[in-house]
Amino acid sequence: MPSLLLGTLCMSELAHKKILHFLNSILLSLTAIGVLFLGSHNNAAAGTPEYVDYLKIVQEERAWAGLTSKTLRVGDVIWSYSEGGSKDKPTVLLIHGLASSRDTWNDIAQSLTPYYHVIIPDLPSAGSTQVPANFDLSVPNVTEQLRRFIEAAHIQDNLNIAGHSLGGTIAMFYASQYPFDTKSLFLMSTGGIFKSTNTNYLRNPIYLKQLLITQKGDLDFVMKKVMFNPPFTARVIKDEQEKLFIAKSQDTAKIINQIDALNRLYTPSTFTTMLKNIEAPTMILWGEQDQIVNADVANELKSVLKRP
Repeated sequence: MPSLLLGTLCMSELAHKKILHFLNSILLSLTAIGVLFLGSHNNAAAGTPEYVDYLKIVQEERAWAGLTSKTLRVGDVIWSYSEGGSKDKPTVLLIHGLASSRDTWNDIAQSLTPYYHVIIPDLPSAGSTQVPANFDLSVPNVTEQLRRFIEAAHIQDNLNIAGHSLGGTIAMFYASQYPFDTKSLFLMSTGGIFKSTNTNYLRNPIYLKQLLITQKGDLDFVMKKVMFNPPFTARVIKDEQEKLFIAKSQDTAKIINQIDALNRLYTPSTFTTMLKNIEAPTMILWGEQDQIVNADVANELKSVLKRP
């Protein structure tokens, strides 16, 4: 059982592989390629009332996953995050993707919290994390701010990190800058500057603005783009989700501008140089039909990273 995977914070090579494969076995149960939706909502059926308290549903789901909502002020950032599991067990940090929030990980966290110490932050300008109006949302700065959060939460040693989409990009930057603090790395459908890029969204990230949800009806279009087989979600739930995406659309547009700036700051060669600083054993997981970050990137990462 997973409780036997990691006996101490000083993990062996076998233990590195086991925690990555454990995360992999959980993630393979998801069909989401881009935005991950809360799995429990898929069970909503006929008879759902016309109005639901969506935030209350999310809070109940966190509790079901064994998570507690917390806040931590570090400098100018008031971090909102979920925490679960025992602090004397190995820590797993889960980083969400673009236009997402910590709650996309709740289903996975429910399987992890009995065996690991789980931390899931809302990134700056996402979810409930608060930042000043002029906050620098560039990937390098968000990575640095994440490091400050990690230090303030006292979880910097022997940290296992999983990142999806933009969260995977941030995870790579973090593992490159803090190679000996990062115990293991899990990358799923991760963005970046790659030689094998063949989608418009990677070649020119401004195209990501086509996936912004700014008005009613946009969510259905986006789901078909970012998921190979979108799960059923009751309309009343989907409407509430859509409202949250619309409310965050301007912040998401700012983040997309920063992803575009990153593409001008790095070339595939310089990005590869950064990746070669990563020391952690790394699990790579992709969707073959991914329309945003083509699956060829997984093989490129495998050829570049030291311990894939």
